[in-house]
Amino acid sequence: MAWHQLTFAVTHDIADEFSDALLAHGALTVSIENFEVPGQPEFEVFGEPGHETDQLWPWCTLNVLLDLDHNAEALMATVVDTLGLSEIPVYQVDIIHDQDWVRLTQSQFEPIKINNQVWIVPTWHTPPNIDAINIRIDPGQAFGTGGHPTTQLCLTTLLSELNGASDILDYGCGSGILAIAAAMMGAKSVTGIDIDEAAVNAARRNAELNNVSAHFFNSQDWKGNNLYDGVVANILAAPLKVLAPLLCSYVKPGGWLILSGLLAKQTEEMISIYNPWITLSQVGQQEEWVCLMGRKK
Repeated sequence: MAWHQLTFAVTHDIADEFSDALLAHGALTVSIENFEVPGQPEFEVFGEPGHETDQLWPWCTLNVLLDLDHNAEALMATVVDTLGLSEIPVYQVDIIHDQDWVRLTQSQFEPIKINNQVWIVPTWHTPPNIDAINIRIDPGQAFGTGGHPTTQLCLTTLLSELNGASDILDYGCGSGILAIAAAMMGAKSVTGIDIDEAAVNAARRNAELNNVSAHFFNSQDWKGNNLYDGVVANILAAPLKVLAPLLCSYVKPGGWLILSGLLAKQTEEMISIYNPWITLSQVGQQEEWVCLMGRKK
């Protein structure tokens, strides 16, 4: 099986409209990416679910997937006419052949060294260091292969704070990496929750793969009445703001809270929001991402 892929660049002000029109006229998928100019620095754009992204890159690359029998020239002409544009953008057409996409995706994820003691190892890889603590992960459809800076920041901070911590809550557990690491490092009771049922299922499978006891729940089914020595939440800034009173209420007096999924520019606001309950401070940064940690007053 094969498809046509159209690739072309447009300015940011028409990128979304162009994408919508392409889909309305038969395109299978459309992705919008930064139009990279050799020698120019990348212009980063971040967005969060539930919040409109207020900007795109100045120029955007649209990648469009079509059935082979779909006439690319006719499609572009129709879309340009629909949008009232004066000319058709210069575009390139390639043929994309079907392949083993699972194997291709897996090839992109390598074992990740957190420190000399801990590795995150996808299930399809052999552990590079058999004497280390190897967290075996198959993310399935869940967020969490260990490759994202926020996961690594949270895990590094979590490992440094686990001494004496018996009860751990991973709020927004994804594939379960943080919860499983806590269990493997000696936490007596570990709970992970997520709004995504696919994530909960993946986390449960990964706990079994690592032979650890950890309890994972869909947030709708979870009765959060316990207090914890430590709570970690690696999600995004918008939900972390809303959840501040709730997350802090789960932390025992003297217990700790670890937050990530935050950009450096969001640090001061987040510290201010949590200050009535917990004094947070930045404990790590990778690229534009930061990790905050504090103890319950």
